[in-house]
Amino acid sequence: MTVELQDLRWAIVASQHRSLRQAAETLNIRQSTLSRGLRDLEYRLGAVLFVRTSGGTHPTAAGLEFLETARRIVDDTGAAFSRLKTHYHGESGRLTIGVYTSFATGNLRATLMEHLHRFPEVEVHTVDGARNHLLSDLAANAADVAIVTTIGTNWNDRTLPLWSERVVAALPEHHHLSANRVIHWADLRDEPLLFAQRDPGLIFLHLLLTKLGCQGNPRMMPQEVGLDRLLSLVGTGLGLTLVSEGATGAAYSGVAYREVHDSNGPERLHFMACWREANDNPTLVPFLALLRERYPDLTAPSDAADI
Repeated sequence: MTVELQDLRWAIVASQHRSLRQAAETLNIRQSTLSRGLRDLEYRLGAVLFVRTSGGTHPTAAGLEFLETARRIVDDTGAAFSRLKTHYHGESGRLTIGVYTSFATGNLRATLMEHLHRFPEVEVHTVDGARNHLLSDLAANAADVAIVTTIGTNWNDRTLPLWSERVVAALPEHHHLSANRVIHWADLRDEPLLFAQRDPGLIFLHLLLTKLGCQGNPRMMPQEVGLDRLLSLVGTGLGLTLVSEGATGAAYSGVAYREVHDSNGPERLHFMACWREANDNPTLVPFLALLRERYPDLTAPSDAADI
């Protein structure tokens, strides 16, 4: 015995109207077609679903039980097709993003919030870590996209230039340099500098050595901690550290932030998105479209392919 979804829908509509003529009009079919369809369904089921009288068409006890099941099947099938459609278009599912910078404030935070607003059914999973680890996750398909700095990043698949963030010095709020509106690299030469021994701390160490020369700063103090504990150490007065402006949205007791400038103005870190062209996760497509919308690559040809 075969029962089609159309059979279920016709029976449901017939029960709602109690009139085969009105039900047929709603279904945009002939009344005779609907009547034959319902009788054929009853024949296949071996049960009478409707009582036909001059006062209308009414479900029998067996018909009421059948209709309850029919509605559940139709609703579940519609929901399943809807989920399949949204998943195919990347509007639901799971997206794993490797993050290399803080999103206490700034562009990454704004991007994630906009993505959540547009695609609330997408489950976003974030992974942080060193660039090499994030890129390894991309290569292994354990992450869909990674947001990393352009400095020292070697990725031979797809990339998209994004935003830049200013380099900021975090210093004890009563430090003598906190009286300055901005800080120059030379101001940091003899200051006690804390830096994490993992990315992105190593990026700032690279910048410092580049700006101050090979000898850098004789008072550099490596720390085996993350950014939150590093800034807490700054608040105790132990020393200064360097962060990107995305980290300045979080308040830490006793910590002040000042931009770091060189002779050309604010020092900046540039970020990009990296992903695998072979990645077939549907949720990646709208996320990349959002990135291109917010941060268009002005160096790319106007007819460049999306992915």
